[in-house]
Amino acid sequence: MLLSMLCWGSWANTQKIDKRRRFELFYWDYIWGLLACALLFGLTLGNTNPASPDSFLRNLATASFRSLLEAFFGGVIFNLGNLLLVAAISVAGMAVAFPIGAGLALVIGAIINYIISPKGNPILLFGGIALICIAIVLDAMAYRGLPGGAKASTKGVGLSLACGVAVGLFYPFVAKALTGPNHLGPYTVYFVFALGAAISNFPMNYGLMRRPVNGEPLRVKDYFKGHASLHAWGILGGAIWGIGTIANFVASYVPMIGPATSFSLGEGNTMISAIWGIFVWKEFHSAGNRVKGLLAIMFLFFVLGLSCIALAPVIH
Repeated sequence: MLLSMLCWGSWANTQKIDKRRRFELFYWDYIWGLLACALLFGLTLGNTNPASPDSFLRNLATASFRSLLEAFFGGVIFNLGNLLLVAAISVAGMAVAFPIGAGLALVIGAIINYIISPKGNPILLFGGIALICIAIVLDAMAYRGLPGGAKASTKGVGLSLACGVAVGLFYPFVAKALTGPNHLGPYTVYFVFALGAAISNFPMNYGLMRRPVNGEPLRVKDYFKGHASLHAWGILGGAIWGIGTIANFVASYVPMIGPATSFSLGEGNTMISAIWGIFVWKEFHSAGNRVKGLLAIMFLFFVLGLSCIALAPVIH
C-alpha cells in the first residue's frame, strides 16, 4: 500500500520534463507504459507457479466472463477519470484540479469499496479518510496562497468534479472482479484493467485531441514529432503508475486488508506529490510564512490520516 502511494504520487513528475508537450500526446505514451507493465508483471511475478489457480495465464483462461468484464470496465472508467484529471490540470492547475478530484474520489471509492467488502475498523478507516480530506483542502489553500496561485473556473471545477466521480467509481469494479466464483487474481485483474484503459483511450484521447479543453486541436501526426526521449518519459510515467497499481491490487487481495483500506491508503498520493513539489520542483520557494504554516499542518493531517487507515485492518 505504501509503494502504491509512492508511485501514484510520483508518476506525474515525468510529465513535467517538457512542459511544452501537450498532455494529450504525453498520455498516449503513458498508456503504453501502463499496458507494458501489466504484461511484464503478469508473465513474471504473476506466473511463478503455473499450476496455481491464481497464476496469470491459467487464471486468465478460467476466469468468469463477469470478472473479466468488471476488470475491463474498471479500466475504461479509470481512463476516463484520469484523462479528465489531466484536462482539469491544464485548465485550472493542480491547486484546483487535484484536491477536488482526489478528495471526491477518496470519499466515493472508500464508501463503495467498504460496502462491497467491509474489512477493517470503520472508525479508524473513515476517520483517517476525513483527516486526509482536510489535508487535501489545506494543500489546495497552500497552492492558492502562492503568488499567481490558480483561480477556479467553471470549466476547471466541472472537469475536476467529473474526474473525482470517475476515479472513485473505477476501483469497486476491480474489487468485484477479485471476488466470487472463478474470480481474477491481482495480476490478471490488472492486465484486463490495463486493456480496458488502452482500448478506451483511442476514442477518448483522440476526441480530446480534436476538441481540446485548452489550446489548438491536435492531429495524429503530432504524436510522432519530437525526440524519442519524450516518448520514453511518458512510457516511464505509465510504468511507475502501473507498479503502484499492481502493488495496490495485491494488497487489496489480502483478506485481512480489503479494497477499502488499500484504495484509501494509496490515495494518500497527494502528500507524495506535494513533497515532490516542495523539495524537488521548488514550487513553494517564494511562499510566505502563512503558506509554510499551512503546509506543515497539511503534512500533520496526512500522517495522522494515513496512520489511522494503516491501523484499520489490525485494530478491531
